[in-house]
Amino acid sequence: MGNESELDAVDREILLHLSQDGRLSNVELAKRVGLTPPPCLRRVKRLEEAGIIAGYRAVIDPAALGRELEVLIDVEIYAQDRKTVQDFEATVASYEEVIEFRRMYGRPDYFLRVAVADHATYESFMTGKLSGLPAVLRLESHLTMKTIKADG
Repeated sequence: MGNESELDAVDREILLHLSQDGRLSNVELAKRVGLTPPPCLRRVKRLEEAGIIAGYRAVIDPAALGRELEVLIDVEIYAQDRKTVQDFEATVASYEEVIEFRRMYGRPDYFLRVAVADHATYESFMTGKLSGLPAVLRLESHLTMKTIKADG
């Protein structure tokens, strides 16, 4: 079941409901997708075992963790050798401020989402950690005016 094309309409509906509310009881989920609880539970277990449902998590209000400033950063690097790239990726991935880290096709080379308490903390992160890395060529920060839609 590693392929999306192997999912039937009921599987897709189960995934939709669980993505909206991962705490749904099996009884409630079964009712919503038109199954009885035992086959619904079997389907959920199969989706979990296949890695299609990769896990469950709580969505936390960033302000509750003192991380209400979120900044999107485009990163370009000059290095192309494997060791420098691997070191850069390992270092950036280890930063607790980084909540999303992607290698991109084309430009920028990387995309980061960083969550911190405030502008002073962000400046400290940029000057003390990110901009000082040897591979970094260019950084461009983007501050969000308003989040229109966010999945999880």
